[in-house]
This record gives sequence, structure tokens and C-alpha cells, in this order.
Amino acid sequence: MRALVLAALAASIGRVLVETASAEEAFVTNQLSENLTVVDLATARPVATIAIGGKPAGVAVAPDGRFAYVTSPDAKALTVVDAAARRIVGKINVGGGPLGVAVAPDGAAVYVADWYAAAVRVVDPKEQRVVAEIAVGASPSGLAVTSDGRLLLSADRDADSVSVIDTATRKRKAIVKVGTRPFGVTIDADGKRAYTANVGSNDVSVIDIAGASEVGRVAVGMRPYAVALAQGRGFVTDQYGGTVSVFDLATLKPVTRITVGDYPEGIAATADGKWIIVANWDSNSLSIIDAVELKVTSEVKVGDGPRAFGAFLRRTQ
Repeated sequence: MRALVLAALAASIGRVLVETASAEEAFVTNQLSENLTVVDLATARPVATIAIGGKPAGVAVAPDGRFAYVTSPDAKALTVVDAAARRIVGKINVGGGPLGVAVAPDGAAVYVADWYAAAVRVVDPKEQRVVAEIAVGASPSGLAVTSDGRLLLSADRDADSVSVIDTATRKRKAIVKVGTRPFGVTIDADGKRAYTANVGSNDVSVIDIAGASEVGRVAVGMRPYAVALAQGRGFVTDQYGGTVSVFDLATLKPVTRITVGDYPEGIAATADGKWIIVANWDSNSLSIIDAVELKVTSEVKVGDGPRAFGAFLRRTQ
């Protein structure tokens, strides 16, 4: 009888996932096993493994879902993956130490942060080559582009600042001082505010993008890595805490902390805002969080050392 109850519960959970997240996949960079795991969020199961090499870290799925772009710091390369076919279709030498990556809304440019050169490389994905370089602050890590494609933000970790870049001129137009050691950066859907996870000061900086200024600071857990936005809340991975800190976007007040796997890093919200997906480095897993109920509903095993640093979710419909 107990087995039947458990089977029914598992089927029920599966139906919930199918109803809410059936049209998305997670493309997870596994730095230690040097590959990419594709997870079907409808079934909460891995469906493909793609060898990448070079200790892959950053990942960005193009807005149209056709390609996933993966940075490999050790190989100094950007790998282009056909997302539907699950195969590599290009490898671009970008030099330096590529880490964060972002794709323009129209897919016409891919931006790669070079950790060592204090620069962002601009890649033409059609020609598969670097076409420009933009000077930013020291140790650029996370990148994000506004929904209109006009501005690119770079979290410059060792400069304790965020660079605001005009994508048309490919010039830095403003520098915003934030907390200590900003790493991940996320822009809201309206393109009005950005949020940086500050690894050194254990907080999140809130940036008014138009005013190029920090307008708030939110205390979170130890060694925050990246931020996701959903349901009027911010969700922050706390690497040392093994938690996700949740805060209210309107009041900037803490809401709760959710226990996930060990050493959580990459984090993203599904397109419908109902689920938060977290990559746990030490647990070799993804935690799936119900963004409304604020609880973990399932865990998915992936490769060794998952980072999933960037926009790693892909809509399939």
C-alpha cells in the first residue's frame, strides 16, 4: 500500500512539473566533468550530455533558443551548441579567460567577459569570430543585456563596480560603484533595475540603470553568486550557506532562506516565473524551487561541478 501511495505521489509531482515547466530545458555547464548536461524540466531528468572541454563555466542560451554559447576559461574558447540537435557547431578562440557570456536579444552579437584582460569581447555568431573589444573594470564576470539590446552590464568583480556599456558605440558610458566583489548581474524585464550578487560583502546591490546609480542594498547569505527574479522577489544563491536567500523587490526586505544543495552557484527563473532552478556545485545537482510556495520540490543529478553561470534555460515551445 505504501508503495502505491509513493508511486501516486511521484506521478502527481511529475504532472505538476509537466503542467508548469514542460516547455523549458536547462543547459548546465559542469566544470569538473568538462561537459554540458541538458535537463528536461518537464520530467526533471537529464536528456543529453555534450562534451565541451576547457573547464566550461559560463553559458547563455540565445533568446530564440537556437544556440547555447558556453565559455571555457582553460581553452580560451567559446563553444557554440545547436540546442535542439545537441551538437557542437562551432568553437571560437576568444583568448584570455572567458567567463560570463550574454547574447543580444536579436542574436546578432554574443558578449564574452575576459576575466584577465578587463575587457568584454564582442563575437559575431554568424562569422564565428571576435569583432570588437570593450574596456571595462578589473575581472569582469557576469554579463547581462537589457531587453531592448541597447545596454550591456558587466559586473567587474575586482573593481567593485558595474560597467554600463552602449552596445551601439561599444563604449562604456557609466561606472556604478556597488558592494564588494560583484559577480552575477541580472536585469529586470523592464530594463530599469539591475541586481548584483556581491561575493565579498554578502549582499545584493540594486542599480537604477537609467540613473547609473546604486539605489539599495540587501543583506543575503554568505558568498552570494547570482540573482534570479520571479514573483516580485529576488532569489540569490548563497555559496557558503547552501541556501537561496529570498527578498521582496518592492521593499528590499528579506523574505526567507531556502535550503538547497551544497555550494549553489548558477540560478535562473523559468519564463512563467513559477520555478527557480539552482545549480549546486558540491552536490552535482539542480534544485528545483517552487517560486510561489518557496520550497524545493525536486533535485536532479547532473555532471561534476555544475556552475550554470548565466542565462541557462531554454524555451522549447
